[in-house]
Amino acid sequence: MNCKIEIVPRLLHFKQPAGTSRGVYTTRKVWYVHFTSPEFPGRVGVGECAPLPKLSCDDLPDYGKRLADVCRWVEEQGGKLDGEALRDYPSILFGLETAIRHFFEGTWALWNTAFSRGEAGIPINGLIWMGDFDKMLVQIEAKMKEGFRCIKLKIGAINFEEELALLRHIRAHFSAGEVELRVDANGAFSPVDAMEKLKRLSELDIHSIEQPIRAGQWEEMARLTSESPLPIALDEELIGCNTLEGKQRLLSAIRPQYIILKPSLHGGFTGGEEWIAEAEKRNIGWWITSALESNIGLNAIAQWCATFNNPLPQGLGTGMLFTDNVDMPLEIRKDCLWFCK
Repeated sequence: MNCKIEIVPRLLHFKQPAGTSRGVYTTRKVWYVHFTSPEFPGRVGVGECAPLPKLSCDDLPDYGKRLADVCRWVEEQGGKLDGEALRDYPSILFGLETAIRHFFEGTWALWNTAFSRGEAGIPINGLIWMGDFDKMLVQIEAKMKEGFRCIKLKIGAINFEEELALLRHIRAHFSAGEVELRVDANGAFSPVDAMEKLKRLSELDIHSIEQPIRAGQWEEMARLTSESPLPIALDEELIGCNTLEGKQRLLSAIRPQYIILKPSLHGGFTGGEEWIAEAEKRNIGWWITSALESNIGLNAIAQWCATFNNPLPQGLGTGMLFTDNVDMPLEIRKDCLWFCK
């Protein structure tokens, strides 16, 4: 098939500064890929390529050039993707997978599911951004009023005792049966004090903690996952582990209770499906989250997520982040993301 891929760079602006483990974001650079073919005049498939600065394994100084080279190669292949050749470029693979699927489906409903038909929503967690005590408390109270039954707090940015106080505040109003609490340390704990902090967190009926210590310390992480009273989920640990053999080795060595999958970081849809298959072989739970994409990427992740019927709350609540987002028929109602046909 004759095809053409146009690359459209965009700079998106956050409504409010987004505090993360890699600093505070006020803008977000993305590259949209537009897939067309003269054989289907008027039809276009759009995908989002958006590596996270200082985090994605394909966050490269010459990213724009690499993307252009890959798009030229895909054009030469008649629109066919080679997932093996793109393993080291997960954000590029994700964007092109999305664009090609959107092109051939002819609709933003990328898979035929109850979600894409507007019949069911996907349960999501309410995300509390890093900030000082008062700012985080305001966010928490707003999420609880909105009806969220799962709240995720990013911790490690302020004093640990203050973070415990925030969690106690939630537990004073809602039991674990009423509101599930997840925390994300983004590697902020040291191996020396991590176990003590995990024990104190477990007293507050926390569902799980993401990445308690920084990635790359497999032996220490394996010790924590085997001894912790609190289930551990891996996130940053998965970044850059792009081969099937590497995924098998990591999961077998660390044996986490959960893994968290972000298609633009962890291998697109094909790489994500590999992670899921290997996790399930080892009785490791999982859920899917977005990674500060615009609505183009968020919709693609949600459409894919809906194909699995995973009952756990997913991390798909980042669709209202930008002042200049792309319009998409996505809507959060209480604690579920809906696709409005």
